[in-house]
Amino acid sequence: MYYPYAQPTPRFRQRTMTVSGTGKISKTPNVVHIQFEVRTENPSLQTAQQQNAQTMQQLIGALQSAGIAKEDMQTTAFTVQPQYDYVEGQQRFRGYEVVNQITVKTESVESIGEIIDIAIQNGANRVTQLQFGLQDEQTAYEEALSLALKNAYSKAQTIAETMQLQLNPTPIKISEESQGGRSARLLFAAKETAATPIEQGQIEIIAVVTVQFQY
Repeated sequence: MYYPYAQPTPRFRQRTMTVSGTGKISKTPNVVHIQFEVRTENPSLQTAQQQNAQTMQQLIGALQSAGIAKEDMQTTAFTVQPQYDYVEGQQRFRGYEVVNQITVKTESVESIGEIIDIAIQNGANRVTQLQFGLQDEQTAYEEALSLALKNAYSKAQTIAETMQLQLNPTPIKISEESQGGRSARLLFAAKETAATPIEQGQIEIIAVVTVQFQY
């Protein structure tokens, strides 16, 4: 029996291009988180703890009087450690150090300097972190993401026009490469001044995507 040979049907080869897009926006911070530390040291552990508790109560009361709500203050660390001096190669017990750290949240970004001054004047030994942020960072990120997608499509159009290709504007694949913002952070030891100058600057939100188109 004769079986005619059939030529294989050539497989359609999908023609694609892959482009990346970046979206970047800058926003003025509208919330700040500040970390304060109260450190006390005494040969007696009980005395060191009592002194620390009294100072922390004074600090919290002063911050509340300055307009910080109690629910916007949170203890983030509490440590007790023995302290030693080394004299002529020998370890000598000096006392106990008690450290209580609280994080304060405020939307009064323009009043940060005053808040820091009040904290230092009422027992805070250090400002361990100052972090600016956005109340609704997700909305800002979605704005940057939209710009990133438009940037990717614009690149694809440019390539298609330059190479005289017929671009299908509907992407076949979209990958989100990165997301989020860069919060401004400052770390420093506090110094008591008449007015602590703080510049909040801008927060940069960046989105990056990879998009694949057919042509």
